[in-house]
Amino acid sequence: MQTMGHREMNAPPVRKVVRDADYSWGTSAMMNLYSGTTCPFSHRCRIVLYEKQMDFQVIDVDLFNKPEDIAIINPYNRVPVLVDRDLVLYESNIINEYIDERFPHPQLMPPDPQTRAKARQLLFTMEHELFSHIDAVEKNLKSADKARGHIRDRLVELAPMFNKQKFLLGEDFSMLDVAIAPLLWRLDHYGIEMPKTTAPLMKYAERIFSRQGFIDALTPTEKMMRR
Repeated sequence: MQTMGHREMNAPPVRKVVRDADYSWGTSAMMNLYSGTTCPFSHRCRIVLYEKQMDFQVIDVDLFNKPEDIAIINPYNRVPVLVDRDLVLYESNIINEYIDERFPHPQLMPPDPQTRAKARQLLFTMEHELFSHIDAVEKNLKSADKARGHIRDRLVELAPMFNKQKFLLGEDFSMLDVAIAPLLWRLDHYGIEMPKTTAPLMKYAERIFSRQGFIDALTPTEKMMRR
């Protein structure tokens, strides 16, 4: 198996997806992403890896029967986890920034410090205003309906900007679009009904969904989430 590094000219990327039960833990020299097949945060990292067109291996982790090794490499016992030789990273935004800095083509974080700081601030806001409510919806807690309403309302506020621009930072696809894409893909699955006024947002979502990197990153289970 080809290891991580610069590939020969025209050599196809090595992208292998394996089940955790079939994975020989600790034996691969490739960049490995331990990824939940239905986890929106793992979905983010898969999108970045496929957008980069690089060599990597995704290890599918059963979220209901996680191998003990996950707790060893991540003290919070959660996915995604990225292992790149001696480096172990968790939390999707940290993983994605590392990948973007190590493999900068195509660049997903803005190159200039001010815009990059703005992007990080917006990623932080996205976590607190949108993704912090996903757990209640996925676990169908008592607060699930309230969480759905909160997510819907925040997305309604976001929709008008796409009358003027293609993506969240303007005309170029960026890490912000990567971050929100898994939520937009799961709206039907989460039972979040969007009003007609969010048509610009839905068109924006379709632009993301049509990207080859996004298509390749979907797991079979995720493909069934959207009608």
